[in-house]
Amino acid sequence: MADLSSRNPDWWRQAVIYQVYPRSFADADGDGLGDLRGVTQRLTHLATLGVDALWLSPFYPSELADGGYDVADHRDVDPRLGTLDDFAALVAEAHRLGLKVVVDLVPNHTSHRHPWFQEALRSAPGSAARDRYVFRPGRGAHGELPPTDWQSVFGGSAWRRTPDGAWYLHLFAPEQPDLNWDNEEVRADFRKTLRFWSDRGVDGFRVDVAHGLAKDLTEPLRDIGDVGATGEEALLCVPPGSHPYWDRDEVHEIYRDWRKVFDAYTPPRTAVAEAWVPAARRALYARPDELGQAFDFEYLETHWDAGELRRVITGALAAAHATGTCATWVLSNHDVVRHASRLMLPPGTDPAAWLLSGGTAPAVDTAAGLRRARAATLLMLALPGSAYLYQGEELGLPEVADLPTEVLQDPIWEQTGHVRKGRDGCRVPLPWTLTGPSYGFGDGGAWLPQPSSFAAYAVEAQAGTEGSTLELYRTALRLRRKLLEGETLTWTPQAPAGILDFTRTEGWRCVGNLTDESVPLPPGEVLLSSAPLPDARTLPPDTTVWLA
Repeated sequence: MADLSSRNPDWWRQAVIYQVYPRSFADADGDGLGDLRGVTQRLTHLATLGVDALWLSPFYPSELADGGYDVADHRDVDPRLGTLDDFAALVAEAHRLGLKVVVDLVPNHTSHRHPWFQEALRSAPGSAARDRYVFRPGRGAHGELPPTDWQSVFGGSAWRRTPDGAWYLHLFAPEQPDLNWDNEEVRADFRKTLRFWSDRGVDGFRVDVAHGLAKDLTEPLRDIGDVGATGEEALLCVPPGSHPYWDRDEVHEIYRDWRKVFDAYTPPRTAVAEAWVPAARRALYARPDELGQAFDFEYLETHWDAGELRRVITGALAAAHATGTCATWVLSNHDVVRHASRLMLPPGTDPAAWLLSGGTAPAVDTAAGLRRARAATLLMLALPGSAYLYQGEELGLPEVADLPTEVLQDPIWEQTGHVRKGRDGCRVPLPWTLTGPSYGFGDGGAWLPQPSSFAAYAVEAQAGTEGSTLELYRTALRLRRKLLEGETLTWTPQAPAGILDFTRTEGWRCVGNLTDESVPLPPGEVLLSSAPLPDARTLPPDTTVWLA
């Protein structure tokens, strides 16, 4: 079994990490917003589930212009979510239960309420305060035009004009001004932040927008033109490492510097990059002298197709081996449609368009979606490497696609002129009990409305219930701990079309039927199945089994 002891520096290589979105996990004070004490009170759920670590999405002071990723102070706790003492209690309880703690780090930008940015607004053009960010004069006769054609990920120009006529860069919301990582004061401050949380017992960091820190700020700034401003496609249209602000080669110098901080601790602090870049470039972030690990979103983005998934899995394992790291597997997170719904969308369907329709075009078969999601999860948990789970997927929660537009919080809705609905549907607070004003999330209501259907998914409804999704996850994670040895797999030669079939070096086998027809079940003792088997000889559609 993999060694996940407290002093093992490689604990993360085959770990299962559970993402907690604090505002939607559990509310201890009844104000409708999840908080750190709520997380602490529910940590036994994670321990019982069988994960190895929890990853806390941002809990820092924020006006929530972007769900907490607009950080006003990187070294404090939002008063609505608790205090530093509450954070200390959370870490202590997590460690008592044998859980590691990973926190979100947001280094590309701050909140516009950050003291640095407020100082910059009060300061003159060319001042040291403004140099911490990216300020530029505008174009046009009177500076009335943005400095470049760069576009925000959330829609519209990536530049916002200040009252004195200068423009500042925000690759996300206007409330999230980009930092200037050419500035040594910025670099020193983040080294301080890394030590601040590491000294408080944090075991690792998830690095938000890891591919965005370094920017080409040489004058004159260059336009994107026809290349396009966002997404991985834009990176494929320019020489690697040369995009003006995504995935520049210079970013790796920053992470090599961070690695010195990580390695000063025993065991070294871990890190994982959120880097939406092509596979060959993603491996650079995962090098041992940098962050050590990077999310592989190709598995998440791949259709329910055995050939495509085999290609993605093979490529990810090869890339990880080449850089000495482990593969990472993700099916859901706080930024994407939950996989219990997404996997049922026909190929070619834009999830954003489906959300805009309120989940009606096309209509999704919820029961079939859950069946496919369970099969996908067993496939993922059988793969070598670390798996990242998103809160609520262990309950089989679907996307809440029909949230009324008047309750939406995600800035994407407004910034795209109501063309994209945003990410609120995967951030609806969790149901813990069958009844109550927020199904046990807290004593009051919830900051986003929960549908009545959530009662059937509640922890209380599923705990101890044979065949429930929660019990499937618990069993899978318990078995996974016993079975894990080594970090390789062997594909079964000449597997039928539509079947994913591989053996781990430990001698156990995973077989997934991704077709719409039943197929013969290979011989062997069935350790676990994602769905009931009609007999000992048949593997139904959209079903995964683990065999001894």
